[in-house]
Amino acid sequence: MNWIPVGASLFASNIGSGHFVGLAGSGAASGIGIAVFELNAIFILMMLGWLFVPVYIASGVFTMPEYLQKRFGGQRIRIYLSVLALILYVFTKISADLFSGALFITQTFKGFNLYLAVIILLAIAAVFTITGGLTAVIWTDFAQVIIMVIGAFILMIMSFIEVGGYEQLIKKYFDAWPNTTRLNYGNIYNNYSYAKCGIPPQNAMHLMRAADDGNLPWPGIIFGLTISSVWYWCSDQVIVQRALAAKNLSHAKAGTLLAGYLKFLPLWLLVFPGMVARILFPDEVGCADPDVCFEVCGSRAGCTNIAFPKLVLKIMPVGLRGLMLAVMMSALISSLTSIFNSSSTIFTMDIWRRIRKDAGDVELMIVGRCCVLILVVISVVWIPIVQNVSELFHYIQAITSFLAPPVCAVYVLAVFWKRTNEKGAFYGLMIGLLTGMIRFIWEYVYSVPPCGEEEKDNRPDIISKVHYLHFGIILFGVVFVATVIISLLTKPIDDVHLHRLTFWNRFSTAERVNIDEEEQKATQDANPNTLKMEDIQPEVDTPCYKRVFQWICGIEKMVNQPQMTDEERQAIEKKHESIVEKGTWKTVLNVNAVLLMTIAVFMWGFYA
Repeated sequence: MNWIPVGASLFASNIGSGHFVGLAGSGAASGIGIAVFELNAIFILMMLGWLFVPVYIASGVFTMPEYLQKRFGGQRIRIYLSVLALILYVFTKISADLFSGALFITQTFKGFNLYLAVIILLAIAAVFTITGGLTAVIWTDFAQVIIMVIGAFILMIMSFIEVGGYEQLIKKYFDAWPNTTRLNYGNIYNNYSYAKCGIPPQNAMHLMRAADDGNLPWPGIIFGLTISSVWYWCSDQVIVQRALAAKNLSHAKAGTLLAGYLKFLPLWLLVFPGMVARILFPDEVGCADPDVCFEVCGSRAGCTNIAFPKLVLKIMPVGLRGLMLAVMMSALISSLTSIFNSSSTIFTMDIWRRIRKDAGDVELMIVGRCCVLILVVISVVWIPIVQNVSELFHYIQAITSFLAPPVCAVYVLAVFWKRTNEKGAFYGLMIGLLTGMIRFIWEYVYSVPPCGEEEKDNRPDIISKVHYLHFGIILFGVVFVATVIISLLTKPIDDVHLHRLTFWNRFSTAERVNIDEEEQKATQDANPNTLKMEDIQPEVDTPCYKRVFQWICGIEKMVNQPQMTDEERQAIEKKHESIVEKGTWKTVLNVNAVLLMTIAVFMWGFYA
């Protein structure tokens, strides 16, 4: 793929319906602070293009667990990361995106069943993924980015017009109190606990907030968010797969640049409109009384998640409402198809082939489809938990902070410190998993009391007073130190196994000996009759039902493919693994990277 669809797909795969609902909802709840997640991503995207992708391309890998398997050898790290990736997809991506998309539909069509909406969305996403594969997903992402940006831009303009412009938005936001808060404030001595609820925070227009801020503390934003972002943008299969689909390294870098420029948009297209929604509908979007909130949106924790759907339905004319419904569905479908494609790749290539070493391509194709179905079922079961969170975006980031920092630590050490070995990485990951899962389970054993009922908070201090971003910093530090210590105490990996697997030797031309080469050769020798793609022959009189089955499973695409010689295959692999760039384009890309980060620094400073 060239850089335009790569960059658009990076952006579209990240911006799902969870962003439309979550960013707008957090904007309605606490102002522009949530935009730090988008501005921070700009810098991490540059790290992806300039630091991580060159190593991945030079190493010749297709999945992120495959990289660590080549880097460290063995199977346990690769399998662990594959399972963890699937867990994160279920709890932070599929369930959240399905819920937010269904929320928009149920708000649009009053009385529409939430789970019926989920089934419809799943059916549409399945058509894209099953029939098209990664190529179709990337090209539909490209088209959907255009739809998303145009539709959201129109809504932003109408929102600003509705409140009288940017200056009036800021002024009116701080006065957007629900009636229950005003009544309780007037009778403050009788209802003090509820009097403070529903009042917009005084730091609503600040990106940098106090270290003890319960919403977005600055140490968590600077360090904790960066840790989670490096995991997401630089080692998550959904994202990196798009960069690896580029024609060459220059196109991959240009794609990350395009995605970086697009990341300026969510502040204006999503966060500010969310603030407008609170101004226009303070009693519904900004509700503070748990009983009122439950009547409005079915959640006692608050209704800021309905900010974006509410805005669309109330201020846009009929035709444009249809466009915005298409925008939301585009965002959702692009995210779901990306996740489905990547999760099936991870499960079949990194897990199933370890269980069934003689599995052929047809079996892998079918198993991948079944994996997606299982993930979807688990995600749908988890939706009631997501339904009860007050701010969807914070929920997604919290789970990420519980599980992702150990992976970030291991990837950073694997790419930049060659002394890291398999024992250090594996036991570091195990320590991180145990610590993170304890916090994850602990977090959701307790329920967060609604505003005004803080005296009912029975959570221990480690849950209620240690912000999830701060916990991410602690977890990253523990795993980083543990991995370094264990690696130093155990045998290092020989240099002959590390060529083109770290940032410092990415240009090496020496022949690399894979750590598991002997095991791989033994596996191939033990299974000489494995059914491969070239063994599949078309049937002259294939029954209709069988052709339909082959079409659904993607098998018909594998029939009659021209076979390559070993020399042709090696030439293609050499081309794909090249990270040599032309001088002119290299300069243009470097200048653009500096320009992009400069603009991001200005934006961050302007709203600090």
